[in-house]
This record gives sequence, structure tokens and C-alpha cells, in this order.
Amino acid sequence: MLAALLLLLALTLILAALALRRRSGLPWARVVYDDSGRRDLARPLFAPRYGLTGKPDYLIERAGELLPVEVKPGRRAQVPYESDVMQLAAYCLLLEETSGRAPRYGLLRYAEATFRIDFTPALRAELLATLEAMRGDLDAADCDRDHDEPRRCRGCGFFTVCAQALD
Repeated sequence: MLAALLLLLALTLILAALALRRRSGLPWARVVYDDSGRRDLARPLFAPRYGLTGKPDYLIERAGELLPVEVKPGRRAQVPYESDVMQLAAYCLLLEETSGRAPRYGLLRYAEATFRIDFTPALRAELLATLEAMRGDLDAADCDRDHDEPRRCRGCGFFTVCAQALD
């Protein structure tokens, strides 16, 4: 009787785990790295040629290929935000530079959707142009606000001193 009860409990836990995995929206793949503290890269990914460094939320291995995964659990959108796409593209570029092989795509996980973002030559070029523009902004005396979102402004570290802050 006890063995049957334990078997039933084990089966219930397995089914619950499978349901949770399915709801995660992520593919079945080996997690090579995660930035939650359970596994630790000796150092972040670094591409000296681009002056770029970063740590994706996850690196998964699928069919022998490393793929970056960025998770935004609070986001609910039908299409990915451009800033999130650029962040994921930066992780793709970092993987290309550190492993010598560019991933074909990365995954962007929102609260209710997972987006496959192909790392195309066009996206790579857009990322490099964005990085160049950001470097130019670093040298500028002032940078203009690039959005019309009061909530985003309130969350900015410069909100109290910004002349363009939205109230």
C-alpha cells in the first residue's frame, strides 16, 4: 500500500513538473549556464573588439549549438520590445565573439509568450549601428529622452535631475 502511494506521489510530481516546463515556453534543452546564481560563469562574456560585455539569463545547448535566452517575466506584449531584441542580439554577438560561432537565433521569454529572434546579418548590423550610436551619446554633453513613457521615466536613475523627465 505504501509503495503504491509513493508511486502515485512520484507520478503526480512528474506530471506537475512537465506541466510547469511546458508553461515556461522554453524548449527542452540542456541548460549550460543560468544567471540565477546556481551556476556561475567564471566571468561574463566579453567581446573586446566591440567593447561589449554581458551575461544572458540562460545559455542552452540545442543540437550542439549554444543559444542565449533572455527572460522578462513582467512583460506582456504581442511583439517583442526593440530594446529587448537588441539586448538578445548583443548576447548573440557575445557568443559569436567568445565561441567563434554565431548562434542562428536566441529566445526572448515574456510572461505569456516566447519569441524566437533570428540573429540575421541585418539584426547584427542594426546592433552594431546601435552600439556606435550609444558610444556617440557617451561623448555628448546631453542626450535627449527617447520615449514618451512616464512610468519608464519614474524608474530612471536620473529622473530627479532630468530636465526632460515626464511627470
